[in-house]
Amino acid sequence: MLNTNAYKELLANYKEISQLSLSDLFLMDANRANRFTLAWQDISLDFSKNNITEDVLANLIKLAHESNLLEQIKAMFSGEKINNTERRAVLHTALRAKDTSIMLDGKDVMLEINRVLKQMQVFSDNVHAGRHLGYTGKKITDIVNIGIGGSDLGPLLVCQALKPYRKNKLNIHFIS
Repeated sequence: MLNTNAYKELLANYKEISQLSLSDLFLMDANRANRFTLAWQDISLDFSKNNITEDVLANLIKLAHESNLLEQIKAMFSGEKINNTERRAVLHTALRAKDTSIMLDGKDVMLEINRVLKQMQVFSDNVHAGRHLGYTGKKITDIVNIGIGGSDLGPLLVCQALKPYRKNKLNIHFIS
C-alpha cells in the first residue's frame, strides 16, 4: 500500500492541505458541506469537516482500488486468514451475524459464538439482578473495562451513548 501511486499522491495532498484550516477550506468552497455529504435513506455522512479536498477524496478511492480493498473485504467475510501477523481469520463480522453460518476450516463458528453470547447474556443478567456477587459477597457496583489502547473506544462510546437508558447504578470505568 505504501508503494502505490495513490499513496504517494495522498502524501503530496497532505503537504498541500496541512497548512489549511477547516475555516480556510470552507472559505475556498461555499458549497463544501453539500459536496462532501453523502446521504442514503436516513443515514447522512458529512465529510466536510475533515481536511479533505476533491483530490484527497479521489486519491482515497484510488488507494482503495490499488489496495484491492473490495477483495480484502470479501476475503474477510468469507473467513480467509487475512490477519497476516497471527495467520488467522478476522471474525469481527461473525459477532454481528444473525441467523447465518460462517464456515472456518470446515466448522460453523456461529455455533460457538452464539453459545458464548448466550453465556455473556446470562452473566450480565445475573450481575444486573444482583444474583452474581463480588468477592465480598456483596452486589457488584463497579465494572472496569481494561483495554489495550484504542480497543476501549467502542465500549466507551456505547456506554456514554446509552447512559440515559441505564436501568441500574453500576459505575463503569475505562482503563487503556
